[in-house]
Amino acid sequence: MSADTLARRLGTTTHLSPLLMKARRLGLGAPGNLERLAIQRGCSYYDGAGDATCRLAGYSAAAVTDPGATVFSNEALAVALLSITLPYSQHRLRLGAAMTGAAGNSPPLVARLAIQERCGAVLRHIALCGRKVEPANPFWTELLTLLPESATPAPDVLPHITRFVAMTGITRRGR
Repeated sequence: MSADTLARRLGTTTHLSPLLMKARRLGLGAPGNLERLAIQRGCSYYDGAGDATCRLAGYSAAAVTDPGATVFSNEALAVALLSITLPYSQHRLRLGAAMTGAAGNSPPLVARLAIQERCGAVLRHIALCGRKVEPANPFWTELLTLLPESATPAPDVLPHITRFVAMTGITRRGR
């Protein structure tokens, strides 16, 4: 694993992740395979947008075998993508955010997995952004009530709110 993990950037240590061990058993061990599965499950907006870190970590345009949502749920996939033990990748964090907000996800399950995987601060940041963009969506409010308030990420480590949403009519060159 790369020394430049999300854990290091957040100023904490990595841990043995039960969720990533399960992903490895299912043939989803490389971070790129988790990304490919998220794309196959509906995050097609991110297809082919992997950064150099993702490609070096095994990102491939080839499809992966989906073990099915009953074996590896969308909630588990979302939290695995947000794992602090993986190499740092804003692309992967954005995919994890998209999978977190997938229709039908259970806020209690997402929160429980995030706390177990020690990425509560990452998920809290995403939920705060989600609540700003979708204030009428009860998913984000419920998720925030289930996460410890003390879980706050270091500034400038996690993507800005604008990196989680499509901003129609705005490009790098202006409006």
